[in-house]
Amino acid sequence: MALSAHTAVPQAVNLLDAGSLLSTFGALGIAVVLFAETGLLVGFFLPGDSLLFTAGLLCVPGGDRPVHLSLPQVLAFAVIGALLGAQVGYLIGRRGGRTLLGRSRSRKLHEGAERAEELLHRYGHAKAIVLARFVPVVRTVLNPLAGALNVPARVFTLWQVVGGLVWTVGLVLAGYALGSSVPDVDRYLLPIVALVALVSVTPLAVEMIRRRRHRAPNGSAH
Repeated sequence: MALSAHTAVPQAVNLLDAGSLLSTFGALGIAVVLFAETGLLVGFFLPGDSLLFTAGLLCVPGGDRPVHLSLPQVLAFAVIGALLGAQVGYLIGRRGGRTLLGRSRSRKLHEGAERAEELLHRYGHAKAIVLARFVPVVRTVLNPLAGALNVPARVFTLWQVVGGLVWTVGLVLAGYALGSSVPDVDRYLLPIVALVALVSVTPLAVEMIRRRRHRAPNGSAH
């Protein structure tokens, strides 16, 4: 029939693409992704930073965008997913986070765990829990690691809420502000999202380079 020629064909969801996730699942998808990224070790590859920023952009009225989202809904689902995810991750860590992490063969995940543990020792519980929100992979493993290291539940809950609110609300509103101030920002959506993703992994990359340079003299000494 002629009608079938115009019927939209469902496309597979790209879990690494913020636009694809938001187009398919909308604001509810933000909660699911952030819960998985911050609460489950298997979610370390998910695009939390770019998802939040893109969602903020897609809340701006007007423009030729693939999907339009409600700012209050986006903020609510983002906060719920991030806070619940971190708390579940902490409880998982209490019940055997070291064992679960040890079973993983992901080098990226183990490097993130080393970085998370270093943050906890260097900055203390409060600062580390807040700062980890802004570093991919680290924000995934720090929560169960905090549980495994017996960080006091009250301390963890207080600072994961503070960090979660700053991270989610800050990135969503940053995207919304950019979309509101730059005309036809839709034209530059892909480059902007790519830039946000690049910036989000920069701290981890810089830290890895620093650590390798620090280890090099020690290795040569042997």
